[in-house]
Amino acid sequence: MKILGISCFYHDAAAAIVVDGTLKAAASEERFTRIKHDPELPKNAVRFCLQKAGTTIEDVDYVVFYDKPFTKFDRILTGYMAMPVKSFKAFFQAMPVWLRRKLWIDHLIHKELGFEGEVLFLPHHLSHAAGTFFSSPFPGAAILTVDGVGEWANASYGFGDNNRVQLLAEMRYPHSVGLLYSAFTYYLGFQVNSAEYKVMGLAPYGEPVYADLIEEKLVRIHDDGSIHLNLDYFTFHHGLTMTGKRFEKLFSRPRRAPETKLERFHENVAASIQAVTEKILLKMARHVREVTGERRLCLSGGVALNCKANGLLLKEKIFDEVHVQPASGDAGGATGAALYAHYFLSGEDKRDQPFFGIGPQYSAEDVKQFLDEYGIPHTADSLPVQLARLAEKIAGGHITAVFQGAMEFGPRALGFRTIAADPRDIRMKEKINRAVKYREPFRPFAPAVMAEHVSEYFDCENSSPYMLFNFTVAEDKRSVIPAVTHVDNSSRIQTVSREENPYFYHLLQQFERITGVPVLLNTSFNLRGHPIVNRPEEAFATFCSGGIDFLLMEHYLLDKSKIPKELQEQFLFEKALD
Repeated sequence: MKILGISCFYHDAAAAIVVDGTLKAAASEERFTRIKHDPELPKNAVRFCLQKAGTTIEDVDYVVFYDKPFTKFDRILTGYMAMPVKSFKAFFQAMPVWLRRKLWIDHLIHKELGFEGEVLFLPHHLSHAAGTFFSSPFPGAAILTVDGVGEWANASYGFGDNNRVQLLAEMRYPHSVGLLYSAFTYYLGFQVNSAEYKVMGLAPYGEPVYADLIEEKLVRIHDDGSIHLNLDYFTFHHGLTMTGKRFEKLFSRPRRAPETKLERFHENVAASIQAVTEKILLKMARHVREVTGERRLCLSGGVALNCKANGLLLKEKIFDEVHVQPASGDAGGATGAALYAHYFLSGEDKRDQPFFGIGPQYSAEDVKQFLDEYGIPHTADSLPVQLARLAEKIAGGHITAVFQGAMEFGPRALGFRTIAADPRDIRMKEKINRAVKYREPFRPFAPAVMAEHVSEYFDCENSSPYMLFNFTVAEDKRSVIPAVTHVDNSSRIQTVSREENPYFYHLLQQFERITGVPVLLNTSFNLRGHPIVNRPEEAFATFCSGGIDFLLMEHYLLDKSKIPKELQEQFLFEKALD
């Protein structure tokens, strides 16, 4: 049985295909269109998934959509009708798009994808729940999903048992943890639905001095983690913004204009909403543990990408083990929808699902063809030899990039489309933020560490292969790896094993051989405002457009100093801002 899962139209469209119970391919549409968080019907991602799975749309048995559009439309329409005067502008902006396109998903799938079979629809949070449980190694677990909003639900909990997922309760719009966090993202001058991680990165610079004010005026937190927002201070439920004048009056400051200077006030606001969010999630987790009795937890939804809160959840030991879906946002809903449908329809037992090796991949021959077409100077050798050379360049203070294997599914770069640098150089963080990523100076970088050495450098006793948890850097290692030690001495780590990513592991191994340090600075191979690179052309353009010194594409090594300036200029692109 072949099942195609699709998510689109709200944020970060994606497709995934499950063939006879195995997740064969998954990708976000943005990686093909180069439009960050592209929400449109993922035609390119579908085409890729079919090709990687070795099938055609005619052979697909079911297409499963990760959401129920008519239920979502009911929520939107009900909200607008409740406040018709305030909602007037938002209503007339939203209605044409819904009536022309968003309501008719099955017709669009038939017409634009050429699918002639049955289209199934799964509730949004059930897709999240299935995505995290069926990607976990657990035979049974509690499940918690938290995001901005799906149809009506914005958080839910339940459990997974073998091939079954059941949700027991949900929290409903407009009282949403995700929307609360997004409101502060907006107030701090960052882009909603894509820059919440900036608030998380800014928070450690401040103190949670406004946490009590937030709880007193904006949100009432119940013992089970459910919340009630004071909607008088918000505008997202009736307008085109998240907050308004009353919110600004509460904090005695106007909303920060994007790209303007960040002050101590903004750091403290970020720290405050982060602290409140952590408090809510811990209460949720304790309640879920009490109700389900499960010792393991599976997390998903956009809020599950808050790795600082995830790390705190681990340290509190509410659950013995915690799994977070690598693609916890809307993109991951495509995998959850496809996997849920497979197990529901087949009745087969749950099996381990791959999350490495399911993205687009370009062979050494593809890379060579591109390099030869444009006459790009390079050296060729075996991959182990090239990785050893790259490790020497990194140890020598050079910024490098790696383009190898099948790209990652989800927002984190895990060694397949990665910029790698020396974590020992305290200047490296400022240098990469300024000259490579063109982003804010407060933004931290993550370390990749050989799995067997993780406990020597971080207070982590388990694997963390998807970079979804924060851990504290060991006190005696903070001066060793300052470039990946955040201001609060935390790091969002990635543990790298030989089995999951042998080439990136070999690079770490070679760097350790030279320096004695089994850690690399790892950040996504893209410039600010651009999706992670997919094709060789995008890798080379990013290499030319940013301050990267060496690029390894499969077993071809490129040295920027050897590439003619006119050739570099041919591939330059504007540095988009998000």
